[in-house]
Amino acid sequence: MAKQWYVIHTQTGYEDRVKTALEAKIKSALVGEKVSQVLVPIEQVSEIKGGKKKISQRKFFPGYILVEMELTDDTWYMIKSITGVTGFVGAGARPIPLKSDEIDTILKQTKDAKEKPTPKVMFEKGEAVRVTEGPFMNFNGTIEEANVGKGKIKIMISIFGRATPVELEMWQVEKI
Repeated sequence: MAKQWYVIHTQTGYEDRVKTALEAKIKSALVGEKVSQVLVPIEQVSEIKGGKKKISQRKFFPGYILVEMELTDDTWYMIKSITGVTGFVGAGARPIPLKSDEIDTILKQTKDAKEKPTPKVMFEKGEAVRVTEGPFMNFNGTIEEANVGKGKIKIMISIFGRATPVELEMWQVEKI
């Protein structure tokens, strides 16, 4: 039987504890070769606190853990017996494995999120914002364009009675 990815439902906030307990059981039990990976999908999030840019981690799917394993009665029971696990995701008594394209998408998102943090606050065209850092500090403007990939935002600020486009980092502005 080949290894496949399964989703384990946990109590919210217990993801890391369940992962640690599961890895400890894998090392001590005879099912170690049947379980390959245990993954809590996380992403890096940038936010401003106290005028400083801070990067923190946020879970993609709070309350869920991904496990690559060969599903047997032993592995199923071992996982179900861990404190904090509420069950597997799937209809009926047997868990349903993730499709390969689904797990590829999740793994790619996790890899991309480690390389480039996403801003915690998302901006949309036409929103009113205030500049909090830089030479245009305390100026108000409206968003013309937001480029999440580069972390840049273009806003129109009124300087000397004229609308002037200014490109700033996303962390340099806040919503009004």
